Parts: sequence; structure tokens; C-alpha cells
Amino acid sequence: MLNNKKIVWIVAVLSAVSMIISACAPQTVTVVQTQVVTVKETQKVEVPVIQTQVVAAKSFTKPHPVLSDVKVRQAIAYCTNRNELIASVYPWLPKEEQANLFMNTNIPRVHWANENGASIVKYDFDLAKGQALLTEAGWKAATPTAIRLNAKNETLSLKFTTTNAAFRQTWAAVFEAQMKKCGVEILRLHTPSGWFFGSTTGLRRRDFELGAYAWVGQTDPAGRTLYSCTQIPVAENDWAGQNYMGWCNKAASDAINAANNTLLKEDRKKFYQAFQVEFAKDMVSLPVFQRAEGNAATKALKNFKPSPTEYYTWNSHEWELDGGRDSLVLGLTQEPASMYSLVESAAVQRVVAKLVFGNATSQVDYDYQPHQLAKLSTIESGLAKNNDVEVKEGDAVVNSDGEPTDAKGELLKLAAGMKVQNAKGEVVTVKAGDKISMKQLVVTYQWVANKWSDGTPVTKADFELGYKQDCDKKSGAVSFITCNSIQKVDFTSNTEYTVTYKPGFQAPTYFLAPIGYYPSQQVIQSEKFKGKKLGEVPPESWATLPEIAETPLGTGPFIMKKWDKAKSITLEANPNFYKGAPKIKKLTVVFIADTNQAVAQLLTGAVDALGSETLGAGNEVKLVLDAKDKIQTQIKASGTWEHIDFNLNVP
Repeated sequence: MLNNKKIVWIVAVLSAVSMIISACAPQTVTVVQTQVVTVKETQKVEVPVIQTQVVAAKSFTKPHPVLSDVKVRQAIAYCTNRNELIASVYPWLPKEEQANLFMNTNIPRVHWANENGASIVKYDFDLAKGQALLTEAGWKAATPTAIRLNAKNETLSLKFTTTNAAFRQTWAAVFEAQMKKCGVEILRLHTPSGWFFGSTTGLRRRDFELGAYAWVGQTDPAGRTLYSCTQIPVAENDWAGQNYMGWCNKAASDAINAANNTLLKEDRKKFYQAFQVEFAKDMVSLPVFQRAEGNAATKALKNFKPSPTEYYTWNSHEWELDGGRDSLVLGLTQEPASMYSLVESAAVQRVVAKLVFGNATSQVDYDYQPHQLAKLSTIESGLAKNNDVEVKEGDAVVNSDGEPTDAKGELLKLAAGMKVQNAKGEVVTVKAGDKISMKQLVVTYQWVANKWSDGTPVTKADFELGYKQDCDKKSGAVSFITCNSIQKVDFTSNTEYTVTYKPGFQAPTYFLAPIGYYPSQQVIQSEKFKGKKLGEVPPESWATLPEIAETPLGTGPFIMKKWDKAKSITLEANPNFYKGAPKIKKLTVVFIADTNQAVAQLLTGAVDALGSETLGAGNEVKLVLDAKDKIQTQIKASGTWEHIDFNLNVP
């Protein structure tokens, strides 16, 4: 029997072991062994002996002394008057329009995946509540307006890093003043965007405490690289991932991963909603506001329907003018480089491309709509199947990261050591000799019967040429990830083809047609390839063909007739458009030196419409708002949203 002193002594040793293990993690590894101690020479007791081995410290594993406390983060959110921040950069915007820019989560309120119900913690401005949370967290103020101190007499001071753009300097100054009222000292650092967004500096190296910048929202919310536990950049993983906060909430991580590995829309919505509950509760990133974007047109233009997630010319076939006019002028402050959409992706090119080529699908107001694609090829519609298939070593697959190729660009084949997603949605590491059940998408894409602007019907040969050209490595395309994810294509008619994707390809937007078409019947007139059909021209030469880059055939509502470089593009109504010839018979796109000149021409009637890529959301918008008697101005909450990230760790 041990006496009390011996028991106390053993308990003390065990307590010391516990404290050392806790204190050392994760910078040290503590090995606990035992040795035999004789007590009263008659009993033997095993007592731990501690051996601590120091190992290399991992970066960003130490909690931030202030921001690791959720109460502090929540307090900052409550103390932020976001309505005041919005008003600081959009003073000309009516209050009701300003309110539309407010966000509660990382997904805009009008988005199909947004969760804005009672389950979401909402941080409406409440200075008293924010101050109370800081007091609970141990940060006290001598007076209501003083900067707070903790028990060690340390100041509640945080570095706020963002770019030096005038826009951010404006709202950041207001934020600094708001935090001062809350008792938080903000040390603002406005850096060049090249440093803040550099590949080896700023955000990429998590060199901030509070970091303010913007993400661009999408119709498909994605988000895995931003918020998953596996996407936290540290030196040890070569700074891979965009989870710059260092936030690892298992429920949130599982939900965002599931949302990106699930194909049924209703299931995805549930996962996104579950993620947003955790995102708001933990307050690791404060959504400040969606940026505003302005679109303006003469009041005579009917059916002008700009959207934050689609180019405003998406419905140009519906446009018409009052007063019997049938000629319209659009203004752009930048000229497209080429009409070859495979190699040119600037917004101004897409604005014109919608006129010439139309839409296979559109993305109006954060959702997808079919147009030249007869309907969305979803599992729900019956046009897609997600089959279970058995895959063995050597079979072509897409890995668990959604990549069909390795770092060298070589096509992946199932091999030992590779990580793939099995049919149950689990990420597994392949072992030698494994046969793995994986998901394989087989999708049929159905198109409307259509004609080229020269009256020639679109045929199966046109789709075959689209696949051949766009997937040719010499075509000039910047990405082949979709082409490399395709196992085979069956072109079955002039309006339908079926794609069998490689096992493991589970892109949530699988229902968007991966293959378009080119006019295979077109005879080239330019000198070098004169007399040849388009399909006979080498892929690498397409970008310089006038028939492709300057005056292409299309299936959209307008025909591109003339491109007077640096001045204008002239288009005419397409009589063969599948929805009927538009009521606008002539459409001219003019190139204007700057936004001020563009607005002046809109106000004088020389230009009939300006989209957000030209008008933007600066003080010029106020000019068109003031001209409401003759100009219709539509202010939209854009997909781009400002936010403040909290870095939860220090190096």
C-alpha cells in the first residue's frame, strides 16, 4: 500500500508529463517511457520518464496571440459598420441600392447556394456588443473610447494590409476609425498590388494579420481551394492553397469538399448551406460588401437586362428601340484583340462575341440557362449518368484533385501512390494491384437545329471540327484540362453528341457543353490558304485567319460585317438566327478613348449603351444617374466582393 506522499509524488510526475506534452506540441516530439521505482523496498511502481526530442518547427502552427480568439474576431465584425463603408465608396448610390451590396456569408444573397436564414450568425453593426466581447476576451479599456489593453498591459493593435488602390484607401480609413471607437488600434499598410498578390510575397506567404482584398464570385460557388483544411499554405507544402487564414474547421471543410464532389444541385445546396453556418460562426473572413457595377442605356432601348454574372449583350436578340429606330451604337473603351475566342478572353471580346456567336448557355443572375443547347445535360434531366466502373492499374483516370495530367503534362494512369476519389466519394491512395470502383460520367449534349449566318446548317462535321481544333495542342488554347478529361466522344447527329469522361472526372458544371463548333464548309479566301476549307488549315494558323480572327461566321443574332481597327465594328441583323432576326437591324460598336468620353457620348446620344466593363462604378455613374430623364441606369451588386481575412497563425 502506498502512502499519501508517494501518491502525490507520482501524480505530480504524471501532471508534469501532461503539461510538457501540451507545451511542446507541435514544435517538439515528446517520447514517454517508463522506469521502475522502488517504493518502501517492497513495491514497484512504473513512473514515466520524459525524453523530449526537438524537431524542426512547422511554419504557421502557432496561434495568433489575438486573432486566434473567436471572440476578438466576432467583436471586430460587430464593430464594423459595413453600411458606412459602402457609403464611403458609393456616396452617389441610393440607400436602397447600397443595401443590396451587403453580404452575410461568402456567397451573395441572391445566389442559389446562399444561406441567409436563422442558422447564420449575422453581424449587423452593434458597437456595444463588440466592445462587450472584447472585454470577455480579456481586452479592457480605461475609458469607453480608449485603445484596449490585456492583463499584460499589451495594446490591442493589429496590422491591416491591403493594396494602395484609392478605392481601398477610402474604405480602409473609415474602417480604421470604426475600430478605434471599438478600442482596437489599426495600423494600416497600403502596398503595391504586385507585392500583395505576388507569387512569393504578401498573401501567398500569409504576410498579414488583417488582409483586405477581393474574390470574384461565380455561378458555381466552388470554394474548396479557399476554405478546405487541405488548402492552408505553409512553407512545408510549398505554399499550396488559398486558405490564407489558416482556418481548419472539420465540419466546414467536409461540407465544402462535399459540395465540390457532388453533382446533384439540391445536395450541393445543402452542403454549401452547412458550410456557411460554420463560416459565419467562426468569423475567419468578414465579407465587407459586393462591389457595385453600373450599366446604362438610352431609355428608348427595351429589354436591356444586364446581369452581374453575364455579359450584357447576352440577350441582344430581344433588344428593340422606341420610335421606329433600328440602328444601335454600343461604346467600349477597349478594343478586342481578336474574335478567336479560344485564345482571347477579355471582357470586351466576350461582349462582341455574344452578338456574333450567341449563347450555348447563359449565366444570368447566378444560375445557368440553356439557349443553343436545347436543355441542360444534367443527371436530373436524364441526359447524364454517373456510373460505377472498376478501374485497374494502367487505366486512364482523373485524380482526386480533378487533374487528368501530372506536373509534366503527361496523361495520368492509375498507379500505386496516386490519390483518387472512389465511387463512395472517399479519397484513397492506390496500392499496387488495386482495382478501384470509381464514378464515370457519360453525358449527352443536345443542341437546337441551327444555321450559320451564311444560311448553311450546322452539321455533325462542324462539331467534329470543334473537338479536333480546340483539343489540338497547336491550337493556341491556354488550357486542355477538359480535353484531357475526355475518354471518348460519339458524334451521333447534327444536333447531338455523347461524351464519356475518364473515371474520376466529377466537375460540378459537367452539364455545360465541352465541345462547340466551327463552319467546316467555309472556304478560305485569304491568300495563304485560298480555296481550302477551314478544316484543312493547320491548327496553329487559325489565329491569323481573317475568317476566324476578324470577320467570323457565327450563329448569333448579328453578322460581323466590318472591323475598322481602332475605330469601330459594324454588325447587321442575322436573318438566319434560330430565334428569328432581331429588330435591331444595324449595330455598331465604337471604341472610345476613356470612360469620361464614353459617358459624354452617352449623354449626348452619340452612344446608346455602355456596359459595366466600360462604365464601371466610379463617379461617372453619378452623371448618368443624374440624367434619369433620358438614361436608364442599372446598378448591380457584382460578383466581386471585398472582404477582410483574419490570419489565425503566426510563423
